[in-house]
Amino acid sequence: MQTSFTGLDAVVLAAYFAATLWLGLRLGRNQRDSRDYFVGGNELPWWAICFSVVATETSALTFISIPALAYVGDLGFLQVACGYLLGRIVVASVLLPRYYDGKLVTAYALLEQRFGVATRRFASITFMGTRAFGDSVRVFATSIPLALVLGPALPAGWGPPTAIVVLGICTVVYTYYGGMRAVVWTDVVQMGVYLLGGIVAVVLIGAGVEGGWPAILERAGSAGKLRTLDLEFVLGRPHTIWAGLIGGAFLSMASHGADQLIVQRLLGAKSLAESKRALIVSGVVVIAQFALFLVIGVGLWAYYDARVFAQPDRIFPEFIITVMPPGVTGLVVAALLAAAMSTISSSLNALAAASTHDLWIPLGGRTHDDATLLRVGRRFTLLWAVVLIGGALLYRAEGTPVVVIALSVASFTYGALLGGFALGVLWKRARQPDAIVGMVTGLAAMALVVFARQIQVLPLPFVSRLAGLPAIAWPWYVLIGTTITLIAGMASSFIRALFTPRQS
Repeated sequence: MQTSFTGLDAVVLAAYFAATLWLGLRLGRNQRDSRDYFVGGNELPWWAICFSVVATETSALTFISIPALAYVGDLGFLQVACGYLLGRIVVASVLLPRYYDGKLVTAYALLEQRFGVATRRFASITFMGTRAFGDSVRVFATSIPLALVLGPALPAGWGPPTAIVVLGICTVVYTYYGGMRAVVWTDVVQMGVYLLGGIVAVVLIGAGVEGGWPAILERAGSAGKLRTLDLEFVLGRPHTIWAGLIGGAFLSMASHGADQLIVQRLLGAKSLAESKRALIVSGVVVIAQFALFLVIGVGLWAYYDARVFAQPDRIFPEFIITVMPPGVTGLVVAALLAAAMSTISSSLNALAAASTHDLWIPLGGRTHDDATLLRVGRRFTLLWAVVLIGGALLYRAEGTPVVVIALSVASFTYGALLGGFALGVLWKRARQPDAIVGMVTGLAAMALVVFARQIQVLPLPFVSRLAGLPAIAWPWYVLIGTTITLIAGMASSFIRALFTPRQS
């Protein structure tokens, strides 16, 4: 693929990096304590948190993969996006009030209040392992377009690792100094940049197809590319109304109610009411955003005249690099990197918060008012930056099986985490041993479901039977994992009661 990245594009990209670093460093001034660093001192406006939530869940993989879904399929992914909104409404009604009642910094502190410190540590470690593993892959995937740009100026083979290091260092600088306040406000800017890039793509696609968007939509409609609703119930199909609304809702409940990455932003609002508003409005914005990226995919289908690509995820990046005019290419590459930097910075801050408050403070018997917490939080930010960048450097080729596995990790851990919270809210008899038994069982069961194909090669009697199980689409994973965790935890509470002597 021949690139058309010009000197003007390089200037635009460099200006974006410089502006992001300047904003992050400026916002990091006058931080007093760890609450400032991790939740912005609870002074962040709801609309900024709303845009930050959207930017955080819009990774670079989303930026390039959602258009690919519409290119090879239709608009059915919008059904999942609608489920995301339903899940947010449940989180706003059930979990957010409990977080604000305890004035918490991490989501997993709620589990400690309900069950005990061991449950909090288990959930937090599960989150940290999942997030570190998955996001190191996202860093690698995002470095690909930057490597295309840097490649010609570097020795052979140096493009990908250089891109990973540049991307990682730029992100960690403003995250280290600016904390959550810098993360949120740079998210707002980055969301504006990548949405502008998407709008520019819509305009250029329309100009590049004879007859413009009316002709594109007419052709797409005739080919079934504009279909949004799929009313069939098939477990193996991810984009049906059932998988979308039910599975998408449970996925959103887990990602926005049990994942520190998002919960930490919501805890930075000025009040519970503003936090709820930020969360629910973000669901509406996400639907509109996914609609934009899907429409881009439909437009690219017409632009390339339904050409078959060996790797659908390269369709939009190829359009960006080869078709867009000078200056605009730099802007949209910056938009792609903006989506990535938003996710990386959010992960670093969330991982540092979980490490500090869920592990460092309890294990050392320290108090939340310890004057050293701000310094400790920043050190954990650096530590996790090394982990993410180092992990990304291990992935040297696209399509390696470990990348596919890493991107699936969250699919089975979310169910166990959400199940732990649900057990605490819905089952009064549950105690700490029951919560841990439930989550461990949920993790183990979903590992079998998600990685059934990978483990079929193991010489175990029950493994051979996995081949006969029906395929299950990814939106159902969280619902299944949550249900298994709940049932296992409830069963554990009954069994424990049978073997626990009654006190007279």
